[in-house]
Amino acid sequence: MEASDDREEPPLPLALTRFQVSEEFGFLLPDPLTELPAPYGPWMDIAHELPQLITSHQLRSRIHQMPQLSTQHLRGHEELHLAHLVLSFITMGYVWQEGEEGTVQVLPRNLAVPYWEVSQALGLPPILSHADFVLANWRRKDPNGNLDTIITLPGGESLRGFILVTLLVEKAAVPGIKAIIRALGAILQCDEESLHRALEELAGAVEAMSEALRRMHDYVDPEVFYAVIRIFLSGWKDNPAMPHGLIYEGVSPVPMAFSGGSAAQSSVLHAFDELLGICHREESAAFLHRMRDYMPPPHRAFVEEIQRAVSLKQHVLSSGDARLRAAFNRCVSALTHFRSYHITIVTKYISIAAAKAKAGRAEPSAGAGPSAGKPPTALEAKGTGGSHIFSFLKSIRDTTREGMISA
Repeated sequence: MEASDDREEPPLPLALTRFQVSEEFGFLLPDPLTELPAPYGPWMDIAHELPQLITSHQLRSRIHQMPQLSTQHLRGHEELHLAHLVLSFITMGYVWQEGEEGTVQVLPRNLAVPYWEVSQALGLPPILSHADFVLANWRRKDPNGNLDTIITLPGGESLRGFILVTLLVEKAAVPGIKAIIRALGAILQCDEESLHRALEELAGAVEAMSEALRRMHDYVDPEVFYAVIRIFLSGWKDNPAMPHGLIYEGVSPVPMAFSGGSAAQSSVLHAFDELLGICHREESAAFLHRMRDYMPPPHRAFVEEIQRAVSLKQHVLSSGDARLRAAFNRCVSALTHFRSYHITIVTKYISIAAAKAKAGRAEPSAGAGPSAGKPPTALEAKGTGGSHIFSFLKSIRDTTREGMISA
């Protein structure tokens, strides 16, 4: 190939496809598979019956009878993602079937070994994370665009609502994700007009995320979320109900500890924080950084690439452009509002629900375990990821607000 003297346009700093980020769906898996190949029928059969098997206390015995399947017939990352989703849900059901007082020490080999292999292939931990629960767990129910989940757990319509509203928040973020690329490109090309447009698009996306989050009130019952759903999102790290972690039989004789599913595992807010130069306090930053281990590796790489990119905040400051400063501050303000609103949601679905559950605990219970709706107590003041929930959420909200550029 001959050398050319023609100067090429500098490439844009990031291409979404390089990081398995979709132009249409953002970090969501585009059109996930809903069925695994025939050899994996035993997994799919159990996965489709999970709510009934858990509430009838039969899941553990079904898993003990399940054949140990080889993962070698799984092809491509779509099949691997569905396998991880299915095995994650089955694992959470197995561990928490009897509630926090009836946990297990060992995940049986026929579940643990294939789960570990699929996790290693994807670079994900062997526990249910945001990447499974939301990003890979959706399908089109009909041609009108109505959505449904692929795999579910006890919690009925409230669980379905919780997953799909969170999915709508992720979908609302997509124009903001694309705006990151445009903003960084505009800085490199010293194109202030394009940069201003990109910042306005980013702010609009964050505002749309808050609107989507409001729908939680319409679809999720706080008592069902707190007493039934939440335990199945809980992990075995920083959780008093499972202080020693979990042995993955056939993988390691030593117990392993992993955090449960958490909104902090969503790549969206990490990406926005990095672009806007938001600096969180040490303890909160450490927790957020640890949550990146629960993201699909290409998404984590995308966030890290933004972290290494040219500083948007420094560019806006040195430009002295009042319009750019206002657009930047609108982004920070929208992100602050989103985090404040998230605190409102958590107050309703965890704090107030916990107080009601505590008040009702004196009443005789019909049975034990999440199937009977006996509220868990181990994580009353913590998030499912194991963080001290209110101090963490208020800290990241306050440090976001501090990211504003003063006039």
